[in-house]
Amino acid sequence: MNDLYTQALTVFLGFFAIMNPIANTAAFAGLVGDKNKAEQRAIAARSLVITFLVILAFSLLGKTIFHLFGITLPALRITGGVLVFLVGYHMLNGEGSKLHSSDHRGDSDIAVSPLAMPLLAGPGTIATAMNYSASASQMGIVVTVSVFFVLCLITFYCFIFSTKIIAVIGHSGLSIITRLMGLILAVIGTQMIIVGITDIISQQL
Repeated sequence: MNDLYTQALTVFLGFFAIMNPIANTAAFAGLVGDKNKAEQRAIAARSLVITFLVILAFSLLGKTIFHLFGITLPALRITGGVLVFLVGYHMLNGEGSKLHSSDHRGDSDIAVSPLAMPLLAGPGTIATAMNYSASASQMGIVVTVSVFFVLCLITFYCFIFSTKIIAVIGHSGLSIITRLMGLILAVIGTQMIIVGITDIISQQL
């Protein structure tokens, strides 16, 4: 049971760092600030439902995707680690990663793009979900999906109260949180790379 709690905490921290609900709340406020509360709530709900479904699909089909494309778990860990590290590196330097942001503000549905993809369900989030679920048992997959669902709920409420949250933490507080999440992401990415390389070496011995 303790191992289950440890896994749940690890998954939560990994997803929380890469989704960065606080920083994405600022992005949400910037995208929908000119809309009324009902429209903001609808956009927030739709974007997070899409995000959850995308991550659910990759969590459940991770092993199938591996077999279909001949992908190995170490390869995913190394590639995912690089992606996660790059996102964290840009955040740590106070910049928006091209993998984790979008300047698209056209007439298309912003709940789908850029909110759901790539802000919330970007390459780093997808790689993290597949990394946690591909080598896990059925219970591990359930934990991964359940934890991500909880994080989606947290993000939803952050979006709904975006104006108040930004007013409380201010721009300097937002910058500090973003850099802290960036550091955590960089460490997680590095760890994924180390584990992937270690797995390859052990397979060769």
